[in-house]
Amino acid sequence: MPYHLHFGEADPLRIRFAISPLWETHCAVRVLARPRQQGYHLPWLRRIAEAARGVDLAPLHLLMPLRGHSPDFLYPPPIRPAADFHEEIDALRTTDPVLAADDFARALAETPGAADTAHGRRMLADPADSLHWLADLLERAWEALIAPDWPRLRALLEADVAYHSRRLAEGGLERLLAELHPAFGWAEETATLTVDYHGEHVRALDGQGLVLMPSVFTWPDVVSGFDPPWQPTVAYPARGIGGLWTEARERTPDALARLLGRARADVLCALDEPAGTSALAHRLGLAASSVSAHLSVLRAAGLLTSRRYGHQVLYERTPLGIALAVSQPDADRP
Repeated sequence: MPYHLHFGEADPLRIRFAISPLWETHCAVRVLARPRQQGYHLPWLRRIAEAARGVDLAPLHLLMPLRGHSPDFLYPPPIRPAADFHEEIDALRTTDPVLAADDFARALAETPGAADTAHGRRMLADPADSLHWLADLLERAWEALIAPDWPRLRALLEADVAYHSRRLAEGGLERLLAELHPAFGWAEETATLTVDYHGEHVRALDGQGLVLMPSVFTWPDVVSGFDPPWQPTVAYPARGIGGLWTEARERTPDALARLLGRARADVLCALDEPAGTSALAHRLGLAASSVSAHLSVLRAAGLLTSRRYGHQVLYERTPLGIALAVSQPDADRP
């Protein structure tokens, strides 16, 4: 049965977006054990394979059943719109052991025999120690799997938030939900969001509003089902993940490089989604100062536009920039 999230009068006014590096870490660990979710991420999987072998992820995988409950406290809704990983992991370490014990028991019960493994017995016997042990493990997973690519991931997630925030302002909640994912349904007569997801969950938002959280590693699913005391939240696949791991130089036509110069053309072609200077510099392997100079020239030429999001400026292609980047014939290719 689908999940049902019931909106009160004030809840549509309290829709907000957030990004969580802790969530991405947890979902990346899950992807390693789920071939179904690996399609878009094969370049990343090949690059991090050796680092992943250096981290014992078995205890975390034990808490990730194919169906049913996973511990909310291990990847809670974001504590603020753009929290730092270490801020989130420090908050995790303060989890009430009673709450952790209940989460452990529910999650382990979803997989036959999980509670009888050595890791399962440790979690049930000493939840207070186990939550710190698992927090340490998540921190190692973050450093090995996510931190090296976080600028690129964050840029994609921030671009998704910027895009959908604009769509919410332009078309309202019902249109936004219809665009986010096919699993979302909106019943106007009851002010209820349904999420077509395995399991059953019913929750009244009660004035807390709803956090919408784009995710790179959640694809192809949407995820919800957070119980009190957690903030009502829905995670959905971010836009643009199909080209996330494609290097910009692989997309830059030689004809465009001859017209604009290789580096400047790479910058233009890398902007499939809005991005900031530091994210582009990381993606292209260029100095931030060089990328900034190229962005200024491209914007002055009418190929880019810019707008502020939080503490950074995001650049995106204008219609003319899109036409050049995606339609340029490449005479050097057959």
